[in-house]
Amino acid sequence: MKKYILTLDEGTTSARAILFDKNCRAVSVAQHEFTQIYPNPSFVEHNPIEIFTAQYSSIIEAIAAAHTTAEEIAAIGITNQRETTVVWDKMTGEPVYNAIVWQCRRTADMCEKLKAQGVEEYIKDTTGLKIDAYFSATKIKWILDNVDGAREKAERGELLFGTIDTYLLYKLSGGKIFATDTTNASRTLLFNINTLSWDDKLLKIFDIPRSMLPEVSPSGSNFGEVDIMGVKVPVYGIAGDQQAALFGQHCFNKGDIKNTYGTGCFLLMNTGDTAVKSRHGLVTTVAATLENENPQYALEGSVFIGGAVIQWIRDELRLITKASDSERMAKRVSDSGGVYIVPAFSGLGTPYWDMYARGTICGITRGTNRNHIVRACLESIAYQTNDLLTAMAEDSGNTVKKLKVDGGASRNNFLMQFQSDVSDITVSRPQNAEATALGAALLAGLTCGFYESREALINLDGETKDFKPQISAKERETLTHGWKQAIKSTIAFHEE
Repeated sequence: MKKYILTLDEGTTSARAILFDKNCRAVSVAQHEFTQIYPNPSFVEHNPIEIFTAQYSSIIEAIAAAHTTAEEIAAIGITNQRETTVVWDKMTGEPVYNAIVWQCRRTADMCEKLKAQGVEEYIKDTTGLKIDAYFSATKIKWILDNVDGAREKAERGELLFGTIDTYLLYKLSGGKIFATDTTNASRTLLFNINTLSWDDKLLKIFDIPRSMLPEVSPSGSNFGEVDIMGVKVPVYGIAGDQQAALFGQHCFNKGDIKNTYGTGCFLLMNTGDTAVKSRHGLVTTVAATLENENPQYALEGSVFIGGAVIQWIRDELRLITKASDSERMAKRVSDSGGVYIVPAFSGLGTPYWDMYARGTICGITRGTNRNHIVRACLESIAYQTNDLLTAMAEDSGNTVKKLKVDGGASRNNFLMQFQSDVSDITVSRPQNAEATALGAALLAGLTCGFYESREALINLDGETKDFKPQISAKERETLTHGWKQAIKSTIAFHEE
């Protein structure tokens, strides 16, 4: 009798392994952080080998912590940081360059040149995305154009590209599996979300050989077997982290909406079988589905720096010792003292899409102290999310009344209450805030029959903690007006 689903949750700052039982309960968790590499101010990289080592170490530790063996694992689900790009040698499996992270802005100028070529509308209609350094295609092209010999090897069919899920699958299978799922493929700028296939015209635009690209399957599929401590275990689920979280929050129906508060913040609304074209800066993306199901889509808004702003004040400014200190310090002051922080460290995402913006702190006075700065950082996460909610309401024509939340920063009660206040919305946090890892487990478990049905999963849900608005409309208007002024200042700074 198989007892567990193993989720590999490879995020932007750490790799985790989690074992889930039949009741969707996490029975063990292991986690390893890995190095954030900044060769230049706007460059962000990871070492793919370090990521794999961190992930495999987490697998071994999670299995040991549960006092079990790999033989008792029914299936594996993989979820991963999206858009992050790895190019490796087909024969050796060795990366030809570090992974270029989704936050990296090195290809901003390349994106501007592409816009000047008049291909923006075709790309939006085909991929649902905008031309932006955020996505994978320009990162692949940068590697091919800047790593000695890379383009020649790629054209000879000797190099492979993958998002992190593909790289892990390739390594764990000893190079036997070269595959991805539709959600990750839909974040590359190379995938036609209408036909669910790689697009030849896009490959020509970005000058990327088709031989580099993995096979694409639905998120819930049999991707093949990998080696876990000498045991062959099937992989039955793969999804990019945000689509996995949408699935993990049981947003199975059209109109369901969730926000994940991780390194960034990502708001997704299920739009059913319709690929809705945004008019307010959102992108259209593929939602996770099981094999033999009709394609499902989502509208998405992206905040590049969410919880990462708390890491910044911890690691760079040293204002706090651990992330949880931020809630206590924010509550020491009644407000931010008029301070607004726009953490545009990697540019601005939805709805602004400004690749050149950089972070600003506005409204500092002689009386500003560290508590005000910490509070303003937390508030910046809520303000950015509110921008996404506003765009989502305008695109969908519906006012969002309830927001399901997950991710590490969603554990911060101050942040969740401020989100409710500033957005005039009920914020609902489940007992298990790890919806991303759970979503990958559900995809794998439903596909292999470990879990019975979506309906049965919903019945396992525990109580939620709901945060309701506690401020007046006038206070809300004053707060959001200040945020809009701070955004204007941020954009004006680099434009000057």
